[in-house]
Amino acid sequence: MLASGPLLDPDERISAALVRTLPDAVTERLADLGNVPVAVPVLVLAAAYALRRGNRSGAVAAASAIALVPALVVPLKAWTARPGPLEPWAAGYFPSGHTATAAVAYGAAALLLRPYARRPWPVPAALALTAATAAGLVLRGFHWPLDVLASLLLCVPLLYAVELAVVRGLRRGGPPPRRRRPGRPPPRAGRAPAPPDR
Repeated sequence: MLASGPLLDPDERISAALVRTLPDAVTERLADLGNVPVAVPVLVLAAAYALRRGNRSGAVAAASAIALVPALVVPLKAWTARPGPLEPWAAGYFPSGHTATAAVAYGAAALLLRPYARRPWPVPAALALTAATAAGLVLRGFHWPLDVLASLLLCVPLLYAVELAVVRGLRRGGPPPRRRRPGRPPPRAGRAPAPPDR
């Protein structure tokens, strides 16, 4: 069990200052964004869309990344056996599985959709959903701040691998359709030549 260390005291102080500063009804809904039945279907839909557009390697990498989340998180939880902020009798809070699920599901979905989106909304949306999940978990007292931070760092290599696979898939399947700049009309076709006089 991780019972000591230079980061634990500030982690506990930050948590004590933040827990239940917002109503539980609000923070529980935010934390629920990291539930598997909420986050994973978003990734499934994005992977299906990427497959339909011919990006098989991106879709497979995204599916592999979300499958690896429990394989990475569960052993770490068992090894660290850290108690929770509001449940000191329980163990297995470090790192946060909900944060990892949200980061990989929403992040990988954004990476899959970004090449085909007309505007750059997928990545900001994924960041907002992941941040909302993390905030809900800390504010409700389900996790310590370091639990959440560790999960986010754990997901960086997974998302980087997805990004590489998406780029590889785009090269194989051809570039996505070119995006027009907003406010600019499409180029006009030239006039067809007049038929010759007969």
